[in-house]
Amino acid sequence: MRNNILTLAAFLLLSAGVSAQIDRSTMPEPGPAPKVNVDEPETFDLDNGLQVMIVENNKLPRVAISLRFDNPPHTEGAKAGVSGLTGDLLGTGTTTMSKDEFNEKVDFLGARLNFYASGANANTLSKYFPEVLKLMADGIVNPKFTQEEFDKSKARTIDGLKSSEKDVSYNARRVRSALAYGKDHPYGEFSTEETVNAITLADVKSYYSKWFSPKSAYLVIVGDVDEDEVKDLVKKNFSNWKGNAVPEANLPAVSNVEKTEIDFVNMPNAVQSEIALVNTIDLKKKDDDYFPVLVANKILGGGGEARLFLNLREDKGYTYGAYSSAGNDKYASTFVASASVRNEVTDSSVVAFLDEVYKIRNEKVTDSELANAKAKLTGDFVLSLEQPSTIANFAMEIETEDLDDDFYEEYLEKIDEVTKEDVQRVAKKYFMADNSRIVIAGKGSDVLENLEKMTYNGKTIPINYYNRFGEKTEKPEAKKVDASVTAEKVFADYIKAIGGKDAVNDVESVVMKADAEIQGMQLQLEMKRTTNGKMNQSISMGGNVMNKQVFNGEAGFVMAQGQKMPYNEEQIAAAKADANPFPELTVGEAKVTGMEKVDGKDTYVVEMDGNNKNFYSVDTGLKVQSVKTVSQAGQTMTIPTGYSDYQEVEGVKFPFVIFQSMGPQSYEFKVSEILINEGVSEEDFKVE
Repeated sequence: MRNNILTLAAFLLLSAGVSAQIDRSTMPEPGPAPKVNVDEPETFDLDNGLQVMIVENNKLPRVAISLRFDNPPHTEGAKAGVSGLTGDLLGTGTTTMSKDEFNEKVDFLGARLNFYASGANANTLSKYFPEVLKLMADGIVNPKFTQEEFDKSKARTIDGLKSSEKDVSYNARRVRSALAYGKDHPYGEFSTEETVNAITLADVKSYYSKWFSPKSAYLVIVGDVDEDEVKDLVKKNFSNWKGNAVPEANLPAVSNVEKTEIDFVNMPNAVQSEIALVNTIDLKKKDDDYFPVLVANKILGGGGEARLFLNLREDKGYTYGAYSSAGNDKYASTFVASASVRNEVTDSSVVAFLDEVYKIRNEKVTDSELANAKAKLTGDFVLSLEQPSTIANFAMEIETEDLDDDFYEEYLEKIDEVTKEDVQRVAKKYFMADNSRIVIAGKGSDVLENLEKMTYNGKTIPINYYNRFGEKTEKPEAKKVDASVTAEKVFADYIKAIGGKDAVNDVESVVMKADAEIQGMQLQLEMKRTTNGKMNQSISMGGNVMNKQVFNGEAGFVMAQGQKMPYNEEQIAAAKADANPFPELTVGEAKVTGMEKVDGKDTYVVEMDGNNKNFYSVDTGLKVQSVKTVSQAGQTMTIPTGYSDYQEVEGVKFPFVIFQSMGPQSYEFKVSEILINEGVSEEDFKVE
C-alpha cells in the first residue's frame, strides 16, 4: 500500500510540474489538419460504356447502389416535364414483370429502390444485394412504358402543378431561376400545365432512348460486397443495355444585370414575402476559389450562427431563418441569399440583406468567425463520411468533375488553408451586391408602397414586375372598394350565404371534427364552440392529446406536453374573438379596408381588429380566408387559414376543408363531422 501511495504522489507532483510550464493565458496553436483516408474504388467498364465503381466496406451488412447519368443539361421546350414523367414511369413494370410483381419483390426484400430522371438508387442488406441489383437493372434496361401508367403519371403531375399555383415559395424559386439563367436555359426552364398536357407516351419513349444511355452512366456500389462477385453480377445484368452517345452540351450564356434591381412577383395570397438576392456565378469544385467560397458562405449564411441568421432572425426577428448558398455546377451556378419575412418588414429585410453582403465584401471577417466556419465545415465533412452514399458521391465527382484523385483526402487541409483575405477576395468576386436581382414574391398591396420608397446608399432600387411564369407585367394595381360596401353589408351577405339569420340564430353550439395528414402522421382536431363565447379545442395523434385549449368566456388555459398554462390577457382577448362560431353577427369595430384576390378571385378584406383580417368572396359572400398575426417567443407570425368546400348542416353551411399555414408547416384538415346543438356540456369549458 505504501508503494502505491508513493507512486500516486510522484504522479501528482510530476503533473503539477508539467502544468506549471504551460502558459494558459494564450490559446494553443492548432495542429495541422489531418488527411482523410477515403476508400478508393475499384473500377471497370462494360463494353457498352457503363462505368462501374466498387468500394468494399464490410463494417455493416449493407450495400448502397447508385446509378447516375452524367448528361449535359438540356432544354425540353414545348414538352417541358418529359424528363420527370420518364423518371416517374421507371419501375412501374418492365418487359419481364408487371408493376405489382416488381413492387412486391422490392417490398419482400425490405429494400429501398427509387428511379428518377437522372438515374436510380437502392439500399439493401448485403445478402439481398444480387436480387436488388437485378431489379434495378431490369427497371433501367427493360422499362415497359404503358399508356395506363403514363396517364396516371401525367394526371399526378398536373395535379401537383395545380396545387403549387398558390405556393408562394415554389413560385418564387421558379421565377428566380427563370430570371437568373433565362427561360431558354435548362436551369431556367420549368414545366407548366400546357407543356405537360402536350407530352405523349411517344415523347417519353423518345426521351428514354436519347438520354438513358450506358455511355454516359456510372454505377457506384458501396458496402459489404465481394469485388469479383460484383463484376460478374454487373456484367450479367447490364451487358444487354444498349444506347448511343448522348448529345453534347449546347447552352446559352448566362449573365447578371448591370445594376441591382428588384424583380417583384405579385402573389395576392401571400402572408409573407419570399426574398432572394441572386446572381449567377462560374464556380467549379476543381477551382482554386472553391474552398474559400465554402468558408465565406458559411460565415455569411451557412447556418444558425451565420451573419444573415443572426441579423434577420436573432437581432431583428424578421424571419424564422435567413441563409445563403453558392453553387458549384460545372455548367452554371448561382449565389443566393434568401429568407421568408413578414409583409410589413419586406423593405427592411432587403436593406438587412444588402448590409450583410456589402459588409463581407468590404471588411475582413474576424478570427473567431473564420475559426468557427472552418470547424463547422470540418465537422460536417467528417460526419458525412459515415454515410455510404457519401463515398459513392466522392467516387462519382472525381470522375465527372475532373477532380484530382486526392481531392477529398486533402479536403480538410484545403479548408484550413483559407485566410481572411481569401474570404474577402471571393466575396467580392462571387457575392455580387452591385449586380444582383432581388427577387421578391409577395403581396403587392401590402409591400409595394414601402419598396418603392426604399433607398440604399441614397439611391432608389428600380423595380420590375413579373407574373408567376416569369413574364414581365405591369405594376399590380389594387382595386378600389365602392363606398357603399361596408363591414355591415359584407357580414350580412355572409350570413345570408351560409343559410340566413334565422337559421344561424337557432345555433347555440357547434362541434367540428376533422383530420389531417402531416408527414405521414394522422392528426385529429375536435373543436367545440358556443355562441355565448366558450371554446374547447384539442389536437390528437394516435389517440393521444398533443394540444388542448379551453376558454369559458372569461378565462382559459392551454395544455401541451403535459404542462398546463393559464391564458394571459392577450390570449384571453384573442379567445373572445375566436370562440363564437359566427362573429359576423356583430359588426363591432370591423371595417372594410380594400379588395384583394384569394386563389385568383376577388374578395373584400375586413379588418376585425389590429391582428385579424377576414376575406369574403365578392361573388358568393362566403368567407374564404382569415389571417391572424400573433407574437410568440420574440417572433411575430402571420397565420393564414383558408376555408372551402362549404356544405349544409341543419340549414347552415360550414367549410369542410380548412387549410392552415404556420411558418414552414402547412395543414389541410378535412371535416368528418359537424354537430349542431349537441355534444357539448358545461364540463367541456371548466378551466380550474
